[in-house]
Amino acid sequence: MALKLDHDDLNHLIEKISTSDIQEFYLEGEDFKLEIKRNLVSNQQIIQSQPASDVRSQEDENKSGEKNNFSSSPPELTPSVAPPGRSDLLDITSPMVGTFYRASAPGEDPFVEIGSSIAVGQTICILEAMKLMNEIESEFNGVVVEVLVDNGTPVEFGQVLMRVKKS
Repeated sequence: MALKLDHDDLNHLIEKISTSDIQEFYLEGEDFKLEIKRNLVSNQQIIQSQPASDVRSQEDENKSGEKNNFSSSPPELTPSVAPPGRSDLLDITSPMVGTFYRASAPGEDPFVEIGSSIAVGQTICILEAMKLMNEIESEFNGVVVEVLVDNGTPVEFGQVLMRVKKS
C-alpha cells in the first residue's frame, strides 16, 4: 500500500508532532522521506526531507555497484537561526517548510514593509509548499519591526520570518 500525504495532512502531522513530546520522527513513503528531529531543551527543530529523485539516483548508483550513502543518515540541515530579538517584540514564525515570498507576484508591492501596521487576518507573506501558495495571515495587531527572510528564500518550520511590536 502506498502512503500519500497531501499538504493538509503534512501540516496536521507537523502540528501534532510539535505539540507532543516526540523528539524524533521518521516517515517514508513511496516518493518521499521525512525525518524530524528536535531538542525540547533548546526548542530548535531540524526538519530533513529527501526528494524521491535523490532516493532513486542513490538506488541507481547502488545497482551499478558504486557505494552510496543511502544507508547512512542523511546530512543534518542546520536551521537558520534569527538573531536574538528584543523582549518587547513578537516573532512571527513559519508554520511549514516552504519558500517565502513577500509579494503576491514578482514586481508587485510587498504585503508588508518595516514600519507597516498589520491587523488580525491581514496577509503578511506567502509560503509556497508542494506547489501550493499559502497566504500567511497575522494573528494579532501590531507594527512590523524586522523582516528576517529574503524574498524567494527557503524556510523551515518554526523559523522566524518577522518580528512585530504588538499594539
